[in-house]
Amino acid sequence: MTHRPRTHHRITLLLAQECARIMTEEGIQDFGTAKRKAALRLGIPDKAVLPDNTAVEQALIDRQRLFHADHQPLRLRGLRETALEAMHFLACFRPRLVGSVLSGAASSHAGVHLHLFAEPIEEVPLFLMEHRIPFKTSERRLKMANGTPLCQPVFSFTAGDTPIDLTIFALLAEREAPRSPVDGRPMRRAGLAEVQALLAGDPA
Repeated sequence: MTHRPRTHHRITLLLAQECARIMTEEGIQDFGTAKRKAALRLGIPDKAVLPDNTAVEQALIDRQRLFHADHQPLRLRGLRETALEAMHFLACFRPRLVGSVLSGAASSHAGVHLHLFAEPIEEVPLFLMEHRIPFKTSERRLKMANGTPLCQPVFSFTAGDTPIDLTIFALLAEREAPRSPVDGRPMRRAGLAEVQALLAGDPA
């Protein structure tokens, strides 16, 4: 199935908007899953017109502004405040905020994602246990800038009603961020000072 460039662009935009709706309303965090669902629901089998992750993230931000302007800014601020509190608590592991709470694309289902740096990695679960914080353990697949795949440990807990995921790296990994799942570039990471600045500059 072929499309003229203008039609191709319109279909791609429509798919990006549907992805944003699915991710916002159904709490889906994975771009690939949202794209497959959007294509199926709109009856568009041509993979060539699927939007890239950057377009989907922009559609998410646009949707928040259009349909959730009455509460999304307050929700985002609340998530960033929770992130800042968690970062202060975990300061010994040099935490960095990443993901949709940093970019501003966070939906009502979003949680806080932090990168921590520790050697040995076991220091993090020991710290959580010492503070009697129940947590779950999982793994996250990432890619470094040179394409090398990584499988990093993740420790997850809840602060109030906000899920917090801690992805743990070795100390030297602080110098090189993994690739962003959105655009493939080095992932943006924000330290305590930058998150404080975001909150200070937020009119909400």
